[in-house]
Amino acid sequence: MKFTCPLIAVSNLKTSKRFYEEVLGQKIVLDLGWNVTFSGGFAIQFNFADIVSVDKESVMKRSHNFELYFEEEDFDAFIEHLKKFDDIEYVHQPKKHDWQQRVVRIYDPDKHIIEIGESMVVVAKSFLGQGMSIEEIAKLIQHPVEFVKAVSSGEINAPSYT
Repeated sequence: MKFTCPLIAVSNLKTSKRFYEEVLGQKIVLDLGWNVTFSGGFAIQFNFADIVSVDKESVMKRSHNFELYFEEEDFDAFIEHLKKFDDIEYVHQPKKHDWQQRVVRIYDPDKHIIEIGESMVVVAKSFLGQGMSIEEIAKLIQHPVEFVKAVSSGEINAPSYT
C-alpha cells in the first residue's frame, strides 16, 4: 500500500484554489473540477460529505487538530506577500520558536490551519554564516548534527529536506 496525499474538505472550490495558488504559490497538478491536487503533495475536495456519505453538519471547521505545513526560503518576503490579502485570518502573527525558526499560522478559507515556517536550511545557513560551530548550531536549532553538517556541505540546500 502507498500513501498518496492528504486531502482536505473545502466548501468553495474556486475560493480555495485561489487561496492555495495566489497566497501560497502552489501549482495545480490535476484539476478534476471537484478535486484538485497541488504540487505540494496535497489535494482539496469539494462536496466531501456527499462523496464519503456523511452528514454535512459533521464536517468541522476550525477543529485545531490538523495543519498543512509549508516552508519558505524568504520568510520576510512571504510575510510582505501576505499583507496583499485583506481576507487572511491569522491564527497568530509571525513568531520565533525556541529552535529559532520563524513561523506564521493562518487559516485557509475553510478554517484549516496553514503553517508557513522559515526553511530550517535557511536558519542553519544563517548561523553557519555567523561562524558558529556545527555542534553549537545543532543544539540551538534542535536538529541533528548530521542535518547541520549536510547543510554546511551543501548536501542539503533545498527548503524542504524531508
